[in-house]
Amino acid sequence: MKFLASISLLLSFSCLAQVQTIKIGDFDIEYELSGSGKHLVLLEAGMTRDLSDWDTIIPDISKMVRVIRYSRAGNGNSSKTTQQFSAEQYANHTKSLLDSLKVNEPVIHISHSYGGMLARAFAGQYPKSVNALLLIDPSTEHDLDIVKKIDLQRAIKETKWMKNMGLKDGMANEYLDYWAKRPMPNFDKIGDKPLTIIASIKKFDNPVVLQITDLGREKMGEAHKDWASTFPQGKAVLTEKSNHFIQKEEPELVLKELAELIGKLK
Repeated sequence: MKFLASISLLLSFSCLAQVQTIKIGDFDIEYELSGSGKHLVLLEAGMTRDLSDWDTIIPDISKMVRVIRYSRAGNGNSSKTTQQFSAEQYANHTKSLLDSLKVNEPVIHISHSYGGMLARAFAGQYPKSVNALLLIDPSTEHDLDIVKKIDLQRAIKETKWMKNMGLKDGMANEYLDYWAKRPMPNFDKIGDKPLTIIASIKKFDNPVVLQITDLGREKMGEAHKDWASTFPQGKAVLTEKSNHFIQKEEPELVLKELAELIGKLK
């Protein structure tokens, strides 16, 4: 039965990519299968974002590997929700999605922004389901600590503003989970896997929040490099050419680092 399920999944990837819907618990989750190849990539969008965040890069990734992209509950055309999900609960949803799709192999988890925290949660809870991690300008539980050290009062005001923005947009679950700053899984739980962070340190002429001031970018970049160095196969790449959406502004860099990760898995 497992063999037949695997054949069915391969045939699904070989067909023309088309957004579909699958029931995960009480939620209808939109997803898309595409590509071909030996390895399987799972794409995780950022805060309040959906599978369309990968539109500019999905054609090229699909030439290299098989790909699953999806929209989490509350995002895109997946079921709306007022439930406050934590990163760990989102990780459980992701595992249920993979199980429902009969995915029995580990994935290369590519994530963006808040999705980086979800990818870490997933890798920590299901280490055997992850082959490698590629984190694109990831959020971390240390972001707030960094901006507080730069300017405590301004950091408090900006955090309050961002939380209120989340409530206004009806996405308090993701915003509040991000600002909760709970410790996320590190090397001890994720294990020795190829891991790459691509982070932006591009300077802004008129930065509106502390995170994108010159000092904020510098400190964030240092934190990413330090964290990546705790993994035996960790690597941090800092770019001055892109803003936050590196997969859209500098897709060739993402593809290059993905190819390098795939090379480590052969």
